[in-house]
Order: sequence, then C-alpha cells, then structure tokens
Amino acid sequence: MMETKHILTFVFVIFIFLGCDPVDKDEEYSGGAATIFNSTYYAFNKPILGLSFEERATFETGDSLFNKSWVIAPASTTARDGLGPLFNARSCSGCHSRDGRGRPPKEKNEVVTALLFRLSIPGETENNSPKPHPIYGGQLNNKAVPGVEPEGKEVIKYSFIKGTFADGTPYELRKPEYSIENLKYGELSKDIMISPRVAPMIPGLGLLEQVSEETILGFADPEDKDKDGISGKANYVWDVTHKKKRLGRFGWKANQPSLLQQNAGAFNGDIGITSPLFPRENHSDKQTPCLDIPSGGTPEISAESLERITFYTQHLAMPGRRNWKDPTVVTGKKLFLKAECHLCHIPKMQTSTSKDFPKLSQQKIRPFTDLLLHDMGEGLADNRPDFEANGREWRTSPLWGIGLVEKVNYHTFFLHDGRARNLQEAILWHGGESKKSMEIFKAFSKEERKALLAFLNSL
Repeated sequence: MMETKHILTFVFVIFIFLGCDPVDKDEEYSGGAATIFNSTYYAFNKPILGLSFEERATFETGDSLFNKSWVIAPASTTARDGLGPLFNARSCSGCHSRDGRGRPPKEKNEVVTALLFRLSIPGETENNSPKPHPIYGGQLNNKAVPGVEPEGKEVIKYSFIKGTFADGTPYELRKPEYSIENLKYGELSKDIMISPRVAPMIPGLGLLEQVSEETILGFADPEDKDKDGISGKANYVWDVTHKKKRLGRFGWKANQPSLLQQNAGAFNGDIGITSPLFPRENHSDKQTPCLDIPSGGTPEISAESLERITFYTQHLAMPGRRNWKDPTVVTGKKLFLKAECHLCHIPKMQTSTSKDFPKLSQQKIRPFTDLLLHDMGEGLADNRPDFEANGREWRTSPLWGIGLVEKVNYHTFFLHDGRARNLQEAILWHGGESKKSMEIFKAFSKEERKALLAFLNSL
C-alpha cells in the first residue's frame, strides 16, 4: 500500500535535488477535462463542459433543488415542502453559498448557519457509527418551524495563542471553545461530545468519488512502516444503500461513502427532509412538539429528486489554476515539497474507468489530498470518534480551489471549524503527523512563507 506514496516522494525529491522547476505539463487543469477557467464570483457553480442536452437538464434541475428553499408543509409547492420541524438551513446553498465554503459567525450575535455541531455520546452502536444523544440526536438544530422551539444556541468563545517564526516575526492563533445555551428539551449529558463542522466547498466531489479504492489505499500506511511519520489510514463507514461497510471518502472525517448518502444525510440532518435513504424525521420522540407537525410526504424528497441533486454535485466543474508558472508560485511549490506537505496532500492521481460517468472517467486530477485519516494533534482534536476515526484524526482536506474561496465566499476562514483566519494560521495549527511540516514552515524566511502561500492561493 505504500508503493504509490514512495514513488511520488521519489519524483518530488528528484525535482528538488536537480533544481528543476516542478511544473507539470497541463498542471493548470486541476480537474483534467472537467476543468473550467473561471476565477470570478461564480467559479464554483459551473457545470462540466460537454454535458448532453439530457444531462444538462438533469444538472439544472439539481441546481434548482440545491439552491431553492424548502417550505413548511402543507404547501402548494408539494415538491419542496416538509421543512423541519427542526433544521439548520432552508436550502443546501444556505450553508454552501455559491457551492463554496461556509464559515463560523463573524459577529457575536450573528445567527450560525454554515457551521453545525455534531453530537454523540460514548457507547457502541451496531455499525460502529457515533452514538446519537437520546434527545438531541446526531447534531444540534438551531432553527425550527412555528410551534416548535429550536434545540439550542451554539456559543463560540475564542482565546488567543501567540507565537513567533524563526526569524522573529510574531503570529497569533485563535483557539475556540464551544458550548450550547438555551437548551429547550432537556440538559445534555456530561459525557456529550461536540464536534463543530463548517460546510466544505462542493466542486470536484464527483471526481473524488471516481478515484478507485485501490488508489486511495495505495497511499495508506497505518502502521508507518516506512518510518516517515505519516500513517494515513482509511475510514470504513456504514453504507445505507448497500447495507455494509465501505470506504469513506467524504466529510471532515471521511464518514460518508458516497455523494448520494452525503446529500441524503444533509437533507435529513440540516433541513429536516426525509428521503428513501433516511425516512425518519430528525427529531426524537422526547421532542413532543415535533410530533404534531405535518409531514411533506413519505418521503419528503423523492428518489428521483435526490438522484438529480446528486448528479448536480457530481458534475460541478473544478476551477483551473491561476499563475502556475509565476516564479514566486513555482518557488512556493518547491517549498511545499520541501516541507513534505505532499505526503498527505497528494498532488496528483487518476480517476477510474466508469461507463456511468464518462465525463469523470480516466481523468488526471490534482486535488492535493489522499482522502485518508491522519492524526492532526491535540490542538485540532475534537475528541469525538466517527467510525474508524478517533478524536484526533481528520481526513486530509483537498486543497484544489482553496485560493478562490475569498473571491466566491468573501472570507478566508479555514480548517474544519473555520478557526484559522487565513492559510498561514491553518498551517500553524497543524500538529500530530503534520507537526514536522508545520515546524519547517515556521523556519522559513518571510519571503519563503510568502511564496508557499502564493502557491496555495494558485490552486
């Protein structure tokens, strides 16, 4: 399983040793043929080029389902009623604005929308999934339909950690502390586990779904047999459709096996919409006011509509690179390799052959992820297990498109809970398996740090 990682490392070391500019042919095509060159406000919500008339119609229908708000049942718009009774957002785009990345609230009294709190308690479940809280379930819902109280209010408080780079330049990190106030249906147990998660960006997910399991496992080295300090491991999670465990690849802890299940889970947990995959409402019997709220149907989103929105999320094009030949960016890439960031953020891989998804088939992509779990240290730990992931482990986040988040979403908040206010802070939070890379970055000069960040912003 280590062979792929060894080959990639050898190639990159040769680049650095020979002093070559590590610029690949067609490097700007982040998503292969599924790449578009758009660096505007709309960079994340364009379809892959070459869709047929029928495919484009399916894409547009999925786009509509993604962006339009669901309403309270009963309503004349029967295809979009059934909101809640408990929810976090009224639409998918309520969290993934313009198919981009969410953020924590900027102001103290701002309503939390694109950041949610996962909840669980210790204990075993049949499929090794997180055990939901007996009253509040698997996540906190901070909104509700009329006649029902929201479950509670998220509270975020920050303290600040000061440090210096090797050259004496100071920096500051903000450390969040999370709690919940105004609980309406009973107190949380003392052993409650809370894990905040911001909504990730959407483009490129269809390509990642087409990367073979063999390719992903080729990056894994759970026992660190090569002694490089990197021990990525796979998460195996419950697949509701196939009723068995499968490789997880989506979500902050790789806790979803497919985009279909990811979307169905988000409809249920975030919007309160039932589906063929998750036919039960997202409230417990102990939340009695919810029991009298009319349903929007059984299920509230049909299998056909769920498949269309999944087609939409699978066929969003990946924005291409900018300034990839700029000398500062090229220098930054060399430094990215020197800091060994590429051992987890794998620059390049290929999708598998697929008759069902010809536009995504056999594409050379550059997502900068291995889709594996890594120990990120105590600083980033949420201390909440999620299938095979322990409380210190997170999936390697893809870096493609990261330089366009500010353009699309007007912010630069990064990491799983948005605590990092920019990419530099995100790097400085790296610990555990990535601590060595973080320390190398801290030892870089100011110009070197600037170059590495320019490289990241070109992705």
